[in-house]
Amino acid sequence: MFILLCCAAGMSTSLLVARMEEAAKRRGIDAEILAVSAEVVKDHIKNADVLLIGPQIRYKYTYFKKEYGNEIPVELINPTDYGTVNGEKVLDFALSLLA
Repeated sequence: MFILLCCAAGMSTSLLVARMEEAAKRRGIDAEILAVSAEVVKDHIKNADVLLIGPQIRYKYTYFKKEYGNEIPVELINPTDYGTVNGEKVLDFALSLLA
């Protein structure tokens, strides 16, 4: 499974990615998780199973939903889970979108 996270520059989400990867590993889930900037989502979307949008760029949600929502789930990351870097909950959210 490939989870693509989109944030403003692709850097602020790196800690969340690390926490999500730790959670996936603990559960025995084979997951690739990548954070990228909004400008390069198009370069990675073809391999993604789900696209999660960081709260700081929620204004891009409608665009991404329209552009890719017919192919894969596209949703906003809960601001609290993002702010507290709760990898467990964000991973659970991604998995729920794929169920």
